[in-house]
Amino acid sequence: MRANSVVGILFSNVHDEKLPELTQKRTMASVPFGGRYRLIDFPLSNMVNSGIYSVGVVTKSNFQSLMDHLGSGKSWDLSRKREGLSLLPPFNDNGRENNSRVDALASIRNFLTSAKEKYVLLSDCDIVCNIDYKKVLDFHIKNKADITAIYSYGQVPKDMNEPTVYSLELDGQVRDLLINPKIEGPANYGLNMYIFDRRVLLQIIDDCASRNLSNFKRDVLQRNMFNYRFFAYQFDGYSKVIGSMRDYYDANMELMQCDVRQQLFNPKRPIYTKVRDDMPAHYGMNSCLNNSMVADGSIIEGEVDDCVLFRGVHVGKGSKLDHCVIMQDVVIGENCNLSHVVIDKDCTIKDGTSINGTDSYPVSISKGSVV
Repeated sequence: MRANSVVGILFSNVHDEKLPELTQKRTMASVPFGGRYRLIDFPLSNMVNSGIYSVGVVTKSNFQSLMDHLGSGKSWDLSRKREGLSLLPPFNDNGRENNSRVDALASIRNFLTSAKEKYVLLSDCDIVCNIDYKKVLDFHIKNKADITAIYSYGQVPKDMNEPTVYSLELDGQVRDLLINPKIEGPANYGLNMYIFDRRVLLQIIDDCASRNLSNFKRDVLQRNMFNYRFFAYQFDGYSKVIGSMRDYYDANMELMQCDVRQQLFNPKRPIYTKVRDDMPAHYGMNSCLNNSMVADGSIIEGEVDDCVLFRGVHVGKGSKLDHCVIMQDVVIGENCNLSHVVIDKDCTIKDGTSINGTDSYPVSISKGSVV
């Protein structure tokens, strides 16, 4: 079975409330990450690398930056006469805004009905990983499954929104599903990625609509656990759930680790993003750089240690940055001292400014601020 028998659905606004510092003016999907990417680049690239060329992005609010980033989908080879990238509107037929994942699926029912693909892949945009969905689809088909959830084994992320924990048979069939359990130690926790038989998904959506049910995990998954063939596939690679500012900060800092970069940025399954043509990064005579990621267009005249610097960042002379995430086009003046800070786009840090956070509580500066 070819992977292009799958239509992909991405939920761009899911869990925005978990990261208010960065989602006040954008969706979770368009939050910048890793120097030059957005969070949506990871699931979208994973789909394209797996041969999925029909992708719908469900929007709800604050999606201007998301539209600007995605454009026609050309950067992901999704600008096509057939299939390709579709931005799906944020309202139901009755004009009511989507308030849940089930509402969102009901609002795009026509899109799902008109799709010719046999399977539907659902994914959130708040998990960073590099996964081969072809292997998941093969597992789904081999087991003649109606629903396949993707999970990871380990400690359940502390700030994950309503985590699902699976108990499984030896063949991977789901025996039990717990939602937000009080559990100690490692467990099989879901990554909010699912493959459905398209007809089964439409049946479940219609059933939920007729009964006024709207909770995806309880009313779609848990309620139908034994009504359909429900399996779970283990993903054993690197994954990071972005459930808080601390998670976001830690995920960027973990990019300093070689094995994490190798897993996330596998050259056989590259992560694509919107292209911004810019000059190479420039390093001044007295600059000093240690264990950091610096994107193109940056000008470094100070000292940078264990930092992620996005495109167009300017670090002035005599300034020292330690364990910071500095987003696009931020200007840092001279003789500044920044430690454990996350600075959003287009900010200006004046000369001589000192800002210090901690590993457990990084300081966040909102977009466009002058400090």
